[in-house]
Formats: sequence, structure tokens, C-alpha cells
Amino acid sequence: MTYARLTKEQFEELHQEFINFLATQSIDAKEWDTIKTTKPEVAEQELDIFSDLVWEGVLTKAQYLEHISPQSMHLFSLNEDNMHLIGVKLKNKQDLTTKEGFAWLRDNLLDDNVEFVTASKDYSDNKNLDKFALIQQGAVITKGDLYNYFAKLVG
Repeated sequence: MTYARLTKEQFEELHQEFINFLATQSIDAKEWDTIKTTKPEVAEQELDIFSDLVWEGVLTKAQYLEHISPQSMHLFSLNEDNMHLIGVKLKNKQDLTTKEGFAWLRDNLLDDNVEFVTASKDYSDNKNLDKFALIQQGAVITKGDLYNYFAKLVG
């Protein structure tokens, strides 16, 4: 498996897509039930293959990632050849994961306690694995509103 198996909740959300996936392999509901009981390792493989297909599709379409922790924000634009980072670091005790801390940042962007960094990094041989590694570290896929807001400031 290249990525990670989908959670039970994710499989439930993608129930119809999983049925379609099995159908492309000529596996109907009755046969799937038989596979699960008589060949659990094959069932596990099918779940893993489907998970990888879903992840591959999601990661290919992802354009922005965000990772927000109490003292910093890492905002990524996922370009064709590289990813661009806008980092925001707080040097005080404000907490960006709270409404109050985020409001403080919004109102004090030029404060000495706010530090901005930018960087670009080329992808490795597998850009979707690079994106997935960031998600594994806590980043989430977004529409890029925060990235674009800060891109105008640091541009």
C-alpha cells in the first residue's frame, strides 16, 4: 500500500464508489461476502488497493495544504513542479489554534512577535507521496484562502 487505509467512516462515505470498484473486478455483493469470510487476506488487499486509488485521486487534485499549530502556520501551495510555503511563526504566547490567538495575529501582522518565511521545494519522484507526508504530519487540504491572503502580504 502506498498511502494509508481509509478509515471505517471514510469507507462508509465512499460505499457506492467501493461497490463500483468491486464491480470493475466482477465482484458482486455475494462474492464479496464470500471473500471476506474465506479469504480475508484478499479482502484486505482489495481495501488497500481501493484506499490507494482514493488517496491518489485526492492528492492529485489537492492544490493547498495548511498546518496550524499553537505557535505557527505552514501554508502550502501545491504547484505543478514544486510546493511553495508561507510560514508564520509567533514569538509570543498567543495560540493560533484559538479564535483569540488568530484574531490577535490578524490585528498585529506587523508586530515584532510575528515572523514570516517563504520557501519553495521541488517534489521528489512522487509528488503525491510528498503531499501525503505533510498530511501525515497534520496538514489538511484546503481551498487556499489563508495561503492567498498571506501571499498578498508577503508577495
